[in-house]
Amino acid sequence: MYKNIIFDFGGVMVEFNPRDYLMERFCNASTEEKVYRLTFGSEAWSQLDAGLISRFEGNQIMLDEARQAGCLFEVQEVLDDWIQILRIRRRMTELVRRLKNHGYCVYYLSNMPEDALAVLTRQGLTGLFDGGVASCEVHINKPDPRIYQALLDKYHLKADECVFIDDTRLNVQTAFQLGMNGIQMKDSVGTLVRSLATCNINLR
Repeated sequence: MYKNIIFDFGGVMVEFNPRDYLMERFCNASTEEKVYRLTFGSEAWSQLDAGLISRFEGNQIMLDEARQAGCLFEVQEVLDDWIQILRIRRRMTELVRRLKNHGYCVYYLSNMPEDALAVLTRQGLTGLFDGGVASCEVHINKPDPRIYQALLDKYHLKADECVFIDDTRLNVQTAFQLGMNGIQMKDSVGTLVRSLATCNINLR
């Protein structure tokens, strides 16, 4: 029944947990929450994901707001090195290869700013896939249904032949609404493989 497996990047193919990163850096819940709201959780970051502003523009907006909030130094630190927390999960790349070896087509669908996508592309992640759509390329973020439709249209995919994997429940719910099957990745790769098996995707 299913022919296509669609993967999110951050939190699925790639380690990306900004709250853990901020807590480890600042060791203070109040500071972590304030810096999160000024960076990863900000409207500017959402616009970066959608490719609506440049990294320079986005950083200037976040730094201006941080200055007003009295934590310019902390936000500058994060903007200088946050991209280092993006680490490709090798076991996930192995899973993608196994799926391809079993005849499935694999795609990505991710909210991703241009600079982060460029880093992952240089590291070879995008080359694993048969194709994909990043939010910065189409100027739409998940869970907007239009970004899912952009992927379906680009590769002439049928929704009911797709399984979508994401770490965010709302993103998975949108996939269901469009006629795909969806899996929220919460745990290990082994758990994901068992979830795939419930969709009759057996990799043995």
